[in-house]
Amino acid sequence: MSEPTLSIAIKMLDSELPVPSYAHPSDAGADLHAREGVVLQPGERALVRTGIALAIPHGYVGLVHPRSGLAAKHGITVVNAPGTVDAGYRGEIMVTLLNTDRTEPFTVNRGDRIAQLVIQKVEQAAFTQVDSLEETARGASGFGSTGGFSA
Repeated sequence: MSEPTLSIAIKMLDSELPVPSYAHPSDAGADLHAREGVVLQPGERALVRTGIALAIPHGYVGLVHPRSGLAAKHGITVVNAPGTVDAGYRGEIMVTLLNTDRTEPFTVNRGDRIAQLVIQKVEQAAFTQVDSLEETARGASGFGSTGGFSA
């Protein structure tokens, strides 16, 4: 395993919860834990606190992804996946969970792993207005245009 290349200051808002960590040496996502319990009825969503606040450095972003096991086994996902934690944000990280199961409620217990946090470098772009754009093979073909989707 290589050593971490980035240090991020973390404020534990709930000292009884674990610090986010990587389950395996090569994992991209660090586990986030629920600060509170909640029961998600079928089709219901809830904002779940994680008990942490971060100081993500400028030039980086935190992306909150669903946990694949929760999605596959229970239909639990993150509504705005991936959720964006901007470098300037210093409040508590919260995760909007959604139960996509049509019949079964899902219980989140305090301390459960509910999502993964991926830290990535980002670039900021300068947007320049133009009258036309260069042509490409795809052109203006829209969403799903390479997979047979038609509106």
